[in-house]
Amino acid sequence: MGRPSWDVYFMSLARLASTRSTCLRRRVGAVIVKDRMVLSTGYNDTPRGMKNCGDGGCARCRSDAAPGTSLDTCLCLHAEQNAIIQAAYHGVGIAGAAIYSTHQPCLTCAKMIVNAGLVRIVYEEPYPDALAERMLRQGAVELARLEREAAPAAD
Repeated sequence: MGRPSWDVYFMSLARLASTRSTCLRRRVGAVIVKDRMVLSTGYNDTPRGMKNCGDGGCARCRSDAAPGTSLDTCLCLHAEQNAIIQAAYHGVGIAGAAIYSTHQPCLTCAKMIVNAGLVRIVYEEPYPDALAERMLRQGAVELARLEREAAPAAD
């Protein structure tokens, strides 16, 4: 078995972070990295101290709202937001870093990524938000999709 590239390695960590998510709709994980060192992680979930989605914390997660709609009723923070917030909470500078996310960022996350000074986003799953993509490019943030590698066959 070969050694994974840095992008594959850090995306694996983002996928691992996503397993902590309590969102009933989509589990997303993110990892902020600089100089090949993990600075912060995040996953989508309700704010600290609130009931999580599975326990009734977010009514939108239990609703039949179409993807990308009724976001004003969602109590959850996205994985990218939580990774940025966790870095700030612990006083970790992230300017010039990259963020690995299991999903392409939405517009709100794109705004935070640009203003936080992140310079690269690596993601696996696309998210149809042309405005977010345009904002990232205008903000000089490199956007790279990493194709998910097939899991090795079991013996």
